[in-house]
Order: sequence, then structure tokens, then C-alpha cells
Amino acid sequence: MNQSFPINYAPQLQNLMQNANISTYRELSQKAGVSELQVIRLQRGLASRMRVDILLKISQALGITLTELLTNFAPELIKKLPATSTPLVEEKYNNLQKELEQHKKLLMQEFQQSSLQILESWLQQWPTVVQKAKQNPRLAAVKILPLLRPVEKLMEQWNVESIGNVGEEVPFDPQLHQLMDGSVQKGEMVKVRYTGCKQGNKLLFRAKVSPTI
Repeated sequence: MNQSFPINYAPQLQNLMQNANISTYRELSQKAGVSELQVIRLQRGLASRMRVDILLKISQALGITLTELLTNFAPELIKKLPATSTPLVEEKYNNLQKELEQHKKLLMQEFQQSSLQILESWLQQWPTVVQKAKQNPRLAAVKILPLLRPVEKLMEQWNVESIGNVGEEVPFDPQLHQLMDGSVQKGEMVKVRYTGCKQGNKLLFRAKVSPTI
């Protein structure tokens, strides 16, 4: 009974990594944006079973074409493919990546513009307020509070909520509260020193609290 062993392409991979100034498989995986397991699969001769997009990412991280990668790690696959198929796949993938990047930039620009529209009044008035405060240290802080309303409105649109109010006494919940000093049990009363924050069901940071006694 014949027993087959996986091919070891470690020397070829090490040589390509050295040319690309990459020291470890982990570094290659991070640069390519794939898991380290995918790099190991490539090294073990399993390129023909890997997704094309993953192979393309690895080839780009190594600074070679997809054709060169397959020639090194899946020569049997190259022989079966038409001469023009691999470059076409690579070109289509690169074009798709460019389209996605452009779409991402457009979405970010739209997001920034809508956010800036909400903050427009604050952006106009805040520098003047800062200058006035420097000129008059006795300026009451309460007069500045209305200017923060655009920021609060933006937080509301993003579904960002505060956890607790400063000075409020609430039952201690380790999921929502971070104890600053002392020790308390869950359910015991604590005072909120700094509010926490969450976005929907996602906790951004816990409120900082201290024992009431």
C-alpha cells in the first residue's frame, strides 16, 4: 500500500520571503492579510486547494505575480490551465480590489460630509469660545454647554449612549462598571465618577465608579 506524503515547499517559500524582506510565516500572513494557516498550506503543497483570492494576496505580499506563485507551488495546476487564464484572473481581481477601494473612499467621504454638516455650528463657534475663555478665565462653563449640542446630536445619530450619570448612585455591575478603588460585590451601591459609553449592544468603555461608603 503506497503512502503519500505532502510536498514540502519550504525552501521555495523561504527564498521568496527573503527576496521580499519577510522573516516569518506570521509576518507574511499579516502582510498578505490572510491566516498563518493559509501560508502553511501553501508551504505544504496545497495551493491547488486554496482560494484564488488568498493566493493572489500572498503573491502580492511576496511581490510576484499569481502565475509565478503557482509555477513555484502548483506546477501541475499551471500545466492544466490555458496560457492566458491566470493573468486574466489576476487582472480581474486587481480591478475588483480597485473598485472596492474607490467605493470605500466614497462611503467615507459621504460619512464625513454628513457628520460635518451636523457639527457645522460647533465648528464655527468653538474656536471663538476657546479664545474668549482664554481672555476671560471667569467665563461660566454653563454658557458653553449649548455649543456641545451638535456633538450630542451626532452621538444620538450613531446610537451612542452614556452608561450612568456623574454622581449617580447605582448597583454595581462588573459588566458595565469599572471599580476605581476599594472593593464591592455585584449589586452593592457605587457612585459614578466617570460615565461609560455603549453603542447599541456594543460596550465601548465601562463607567468608572467608587464605593459609596
